Amino acid sequence: MINSMTGFGRCELVRDEKKVIVEIKSVNHKYSDVSIKMPRKFNQFESNIRNYLREYASRGKMDIYISYEDMGEGSASLKFNPELAKEYYGYFEQIKDMFGLDDDIHTSTIAKSPDVLTLQENEINEEELWSILKDALTGAFTMFRDARAKEGESLKNDIFTKLDTMDGITSLIESKLPGIITDYKAKLIDRFHQLLDDGQIDEGRIAAEVTMYADKIAIDEELVRLCTHIRHMRDLLTKGGEVGRNLDFIAQEMNRESNTILSKSNDIEVTNCGIELKTCIEKIREQVQNIE
Repeated sequence: MINSMTGFGRCELVRDEKKVIVEIKSVNHKYSDVSIKMPRKFNQFESNIRNYLREYASRGKMDIYISYEDMGEGSASLKFNPELAKEYYGYFEQIKDMFGLDDDIHTSTIAKSPDVLTLQENEINEEELWSILKDALTGAFTMFRDARAKEGESLKNDIFTKLDTMDGITSLIESKLPGIITDYKAKLIDRFHQLLDDGQIDEGRIAAEVTMYADKIAIDEELVRLCTHIRHMRDLLTKGGEVGRNLDFIAQEMNRESNTILSKSNDIEVTNCGIELKTCIEKIREQVQNIE
């Protein structure tokens, strides 16, 4: 199976009046780059989350967003700090005596002082919290993996189509090569006839010139290597797995062969075919860079 590095997954899980929402999205990247945004109470699970994600994806720039809500009535409680309240009261008394102020210290005055009364969330069992979070992660990661697989299948089919086009172009080039040599030989003989008054042509000279020209424009090796790369890319796409880097390397090699074919071309039709090859290869390179 071929996986794209572009995908999205989401899961909303409610259990025991606790709601966890996990969202994950990704784009292509050379390596694995994971960013996690989550409530502070989940920080202890960051390593677990990263390790768990490796079971679903190995490469890409992935962003994970986690939100948590405790909907239970006993999810938080009010805490009173008597020592801090006593300290506030002592300082209020000192201020009153120092400046000769009226005694207007009330209960509400102390209660409104910072951190005397605080609302604190009740502690949750760590195993219970991880169990809820992991189930939400599983839902989001599964959707995420399926989306990447679906996109990967589309990429594979599109690349296969472009490889078929390249096969047709290389076959067309091969079919034109003998005619190019024959045309060159005919033009060379005609030129000799025009230059020589007696009409005597040195067949050896003609053969040498044709041989030199054929050697100059010879692209047989390039075509063989290009066809080999096409077959190799097909094999990797059929095999599946984490083949993105290998496919990108093959596409670079294809591009190198097409550049050589263009540089050796002395025929307008072969040149046009070479340009079509490069266009297909560039489109393939864009596609394979998004494959895991």
